[in-house]
Amino acid sequence: MLDRSNAASAGLHFLGSIGTGGNKMNPAKLATLKFFALLFLLPGLAGLIVSSSISVHYLDTMPKGPVIAESRVVPRDIHGTVVYQTKDEDRKLSLMEYASVGVFIVGLTLGMVYLEQWGVVQDRYGDEEDKLAENRLGLQKTR
Repeated sequence: MLDRSNAASAGLHFLGSIGTGGNKMNPAKLATLKFFALLFLLPGLAGLIVSSSISVHYLDTMPKGPVIAESRVVPRDIHGTVVYQTKDEDRKLSLMEYASVGVFIVGLTLGMVYLEQWGVVQDRYGDEEDKLAENRLGLQKTR
Protein backbone atom coordinates (compact mmCIF):
# COMPACT_ATOMS: atom_id res chain seq x y z
CA MET A 1 0.00 0.00 0.00
CA LEU A 2 1.24 3.49 -0.82
CA ASP A 3 1.28 6.25 1.73
CA ARG A 4 0.98 9.91 0.81
CA SER A 5 4.72 10.54 0.43
CA ASN A 6 5.10 7.57 -1.95
CA ALA A 7 2.07 8.70 -3.98
CA ALA A 8 3.46 12.22 -4.26
CA SER A 9 6.91 10.99 -5.29
CA ALA A 10 5.31 8.69 -7.86
CA GLY A 11 3.49 11.70 -9.30
CA LEU A 12 6.70 13.77 -9.44
CA HIS A 13 8.57 10.89 -11.06
CA PHE A 14 5.82 10.63 -13.66
CA LEU A 15 6.05 14.33 -14.51
CA GLY A 16 9.84 14.14 -14.84
CA SER A 17 9.90 11.35 -17.39
CA ILE A 18 6.78 10.25 -19.18
CA GLY A 19 7.00 6.64 -20.26
CA THR A 20 5.17 5.43 -23.35
CA GLY A 21 5.86 1.74 -23.51
CA GLY A 22 9.53 1.38 -24.42
CA ASN A 23 9.81 5.02 -25.48
CA LYS A 24 10.45 7.86 -23.08
CA MET A 25 8.95 11.19 -24.06
CA ASN A 26 9.70 13.79 -21.42
CA PRO A 27 8.10 17.24 -21.49
CA ALA A 28 11.28 18.87 -22.85
CA LYS A 29 11.34 16.51 -25.84
CA LEU A 30 7.64 17.10 -26.42
CA ALA A 31 8.20 20.88 -26.39
CA THR A 32 11.13 20.50 -28.81
CA LEU A 33 8.98 18.43 -31.16
CA LYS A 34 6.28 21.11 -31.06
CA PHE A 35 8.89 23.82 -31.75
CA PHE A 36 10.25 22.05 -34.82
CA ALA A 37 6.76 21.28 -36.11
CA LEU A 38 5.92 24.98 -35.99
CA LEU A 39 9.37 25.87 -37.34
CA PHE A 40 8.54 23.99 -40.55
CA LEU A 41 4.77 24.53 -40.71
CA LEU A 42 4.73 28.31 -40.55
CA PRO A 43 7.43 29.04 -43.17
CA GLY A 44 5.92 26.40 -45.45
CA LEU A 45 2.52 28.03 -45.14
CA ALA A 46 4.03 31.48 -45.66
CA GLY A 47 5.81 30.25 -48.80
CA LEU A 48 2.57 28.85 -50.17
CA ILE A 49 0.79 32.14 -49.54
CA VAL A 50 3.59 34.14 -51.19
CA SER A 51 3.73 31.85 -54.22
CA SER A 52 -0.04 32.05 -54.67
CA SER A 53 0.08 35.85 -54.48
CA ILE A 54 2.85 35.82 -57.11
CA SER A 55 0.64 33.63 -59.31
CA VAL A 56 -2.25 36.08 -58.94
CA HIS A 57 0.13 38.93 -59.78
CA TYR A 58 1.30 36.99 -62.85
CA LEU A 59 -2.34 36.55 -63.87
CA ASP A 60 -2.81 40.31 -63.86
CA THR A 61 0.49 41.37 -65.46
CA MET A 62 1.72 38.60 -67.77
CA PRO A 63 0.68 38.45 -71.42
CA LYS A 64 -2.05 36.00 -72.40
CA GLY A 65 -0.20 35.10 -75.59
CA PRO A 66 3.45 34.28 -76.26
CA VAL A 67 5.80 37.26 -76.72
CA ILE A 68 8.90 35.96 -78.48
CA ALA A 69 10.76 39.30 -78.29
CA GLU A 70 10.63 39.17 -74.45
CA SER A 71 11.22 35.37 -74.35
CA ARG A 72 7.81 34.86 -72.76
CA VAL A 73 7.04 31.54 -74.35
CA VAL A 74 6.58 29.23 -71.33
CA PRO A 75 2.86 28.76 -70.61
CA ARG A 76 1.45 28.63 -67.07
CA ASP A 77 -2.17 27.81 -66.38
CA ILE A 78 -3.50 29.93 -63.51
CA HIS A 79 -7.16 29.32 -62.62
CA GLY A 80 -7.99 28.33 -66.18
CA THR A 81 -6.20 31.27 -67.80
CA VAL A 82 -2.94 30.67 -69.64
CA VAL A 83 -0.23 33.30 -69.22
CA TYR A 84 3.22 33.26 -70.79
CA GLN A 85 6.40 33.75 -68.80
CA THR A 86 10.15 33.34 -69.22
CA LYS A 87 11.92 30.09 -68.35
CA ASP A 88 13.60 31.81 -65.41
CA GLU A 89 10.28 33.07 -63.98
CA ASP A 90 8.77 29.61 -64.41
CA ARG A 91 11.74 27.95 -62.71
CA LYS A 92 11.73 30.35 -59.74
CA LEU A 93 7.99 30.14 -59.11
CA SER A 94 7.93 26.35 -59.49
CA LEU A 95 10.88 26.03 -57.11
CA MET A 96 9.14 28.24 -54.55
CA GLU A 97 5.91 26.25 -54.82
CA TYR A 98 7.57 22.83 -54.52
CA ALA A 99 9.91 23.89 -51.72
CA SER A 100 7.03 25.43 -49.77
CA VAL A 101 4.95 22.29 -50.15
CA GLY A 102 7.90 20.14 -49.03
CA VAL A 103 8.63 22.27 -45.97
CA PHE A 104 4.92 22.38 -45.10
CA ILE A 105 4.61 18.58 -45.36
CA VAL A 106 7.64 18.09 -43.08
CA GLY A 107 6.02 20.45 -40.54
CA LEU A 108 2.67 18.72 -40.91
CA THR A 109 4.26 15.33 -40.30
CA LEU A 110 6.12 16.59 -37.23
CA GLY A 111 2.89 18.18 -36.01
CA MET A 112 1.03 14.89 -36.38
CA VAL A 113 3.78 13.06 -34.47
CA TYR A 114 3.61 15.75 -31.77
CA LEU A 115 -0.17 15.40 -31.46
CA GLU A 116 0.11 11.62 -31.28
CA GLN A 117 2.76 11.81 -28.54
CA TRP A 118 0.81 14.50 -26.71
CA GLY A 119 -2.26 12.26 -26.77
CA VAL A 120 -0.24 9.34 -25.41
CA VAL A 121 1.12 11.56 -22.66
CA GLN A 122 -2.35 12.85 -21.77
CA ASP A 123 -3.74 9.31 -21.72
CA ARG A 124 -0.88 8.11 -19.56
CA TYR A 125 -1.24 11.11 -17.26
CA GLY A 126 -4.96 10.37 -16.88
CA ASP A 127 -4.18 6.75 -15.97
CA GLU A 128 -1.67 7.91 -13.35
CA GLU A 129 -4.18 10.39 -11.91
CA ASP A 130 -6.75 7.59 -11.65
CA LYS A 131 -4.26 5.37 -9.80
CA LEU A 132 -3.32 8.21 -7.45
CA ALA A 133 -7.00 8.95 -6.78
CA GLU A 134 -7.69 5.27 -6.07
CA ASN A 135 -4.72 5.16 -3.71
CA ARG A 136 -5.88 8.34 -1.99
CA LEU A 137 -9.41 6.92 -1.59
CA GLY A 138 -7.95 3.67 -0.28
CA LEU A 139 -5.94 5.59 2.32
CA GLN A 140 -9.00 7.53 3.42
CA LYS A 141 -11.09 4.38 3.84
CA THR A 142 -8.50 2.75 6.10
CA ARG A 143 -8.47 5.69 8.53
